[in-house]
This record gives sequence, structure tokens and C-alpha cells, in this order.
Amino acid sequence: MMKRAALYSRISTGDQHLETQLLDLREMAKQRGLEIVREYNDVISGAKAKRPGLDQLMSDARRHRFDVLVVAAFDRIARNVRHFLEVLDELNHLGIQFISLRENIDTGGPLGRAMLTIIGAIAELERSLIVERVKAGMRRAKLEGRRIGRAPLNIDRARVVEDRRSGMSLTKVATKHHISRASVCRLVKEAVATPTRMITQVPQASTQLETAA
Repeated sequence: MMKRAALYSRISTGDQHLETQLLDLREMAKQRGLEIVREYNDVISGAKAKRPGLDQLMSDARRHRFDVLVVAAFDRIARNVRHFLEVLDELNHLGIQFISLRENIDTGGPLGRAMLTIIGAIAELERSLIVERVKAGMRRAKLEGRRIGRAPLNIDRARVVEDRRSGMSLTKVATKHHISRASVCRLVKEAVATPTRMITQVPQASTQLETAA
């Protein structure tokens, strides 16, 4: 049974031609006995995160609409090394074979599978380094006496609650006090909950006094 292949090509400027890439990719697919089920194209800078062709390709990959992805080169499919690793890792987990013409890489062969192992190790190392950098930054900030996380709201909480209870809309209260609508809701809820806690604590205190007497 022939494997279903998807071709992906991308160019950055109008001076280039998608057809130049596609001719080579079609020839490779033919030589390998692959059935081309769809071609995905983008005319956009490789630095752009959102690319309609690539986005549709990954969406179809998740639906298992093809078995092999053929590209002209690594830099056609990804905007940077991290993005390339993410795409290749997802294709691998989906069981989709990846073929790159320029680099002569085929993840369906032993060399390609070895490459996936190396790429996976690099990706894991990068994730670990990012975590360590974040932790180191937090430790340094703590030692320097800098606050970690969101600073507390420096506002008149009672006035916020009063404005809201007077009938002022959430948006107007938030705008007036330069806070978010969610913060307004939270402050109002806290104001409602506070008297309840006080009431539930009073009988307990009375019981303790009576026992002591």
C-alpha cells in the first residue's frame, strides 16, 4: 500500500517561485513511491509565527490525513531551531515520517531515527536550561530584595466596594480605580465574606467564655 504524502513549500518574497520547490518535491515523492494527497504552500517570512499553510498542515497531521511530510529544507518549515524541534517532535509522536531534500534526512530510516533521538535529547536539554534560568533569576531577585510575582493592589478597597454597591457598572468601577473587572469582583466578594466569618466566630468565643466561668 502506497504511503500518503504531503508536500510543504514556503518562499519569503515574490521574486522566488513555489513551483521551483514543488517540482523537486514531486520528483522525490515519485522516486520513493509516495502518493501525494495534498500540497501546502506559504508565501511569507520564515520568522512569522502564524503561517496559514503550515497551520493547516499540522491540523491535518493531527487528523492523520497523511503518512509522510516532504520538505525542501529544514528552514522552510520552521522559524527557528526551537520551532523546528517542536514541529518534528509532534510529527514523530503522530507517527508521521519526515523527509528533507536538502539535508537528505528521512526519519523513516535508521539515520533519521537516530536523528530524532538526538533532537529529542536537545529539546529536553533546552527545556531543562530554561527552567534553571528561571529558577536562577528568581533566586537572584530574592537575594536582591526584589518582589517576585504581582505587586499587591494599592487602592482604596472600601471605596471600590462602595462604588460597586452604589450601582456603578463593573467597567466604570475598574476604570475609575485603574484595576481589572476581575479585581473589582474579587474585592466585592471578599467584602461580603468578611462579615460572615466574623458572625460565625462570635458564638465560638461566647462558648469558651461560658466554659471558663
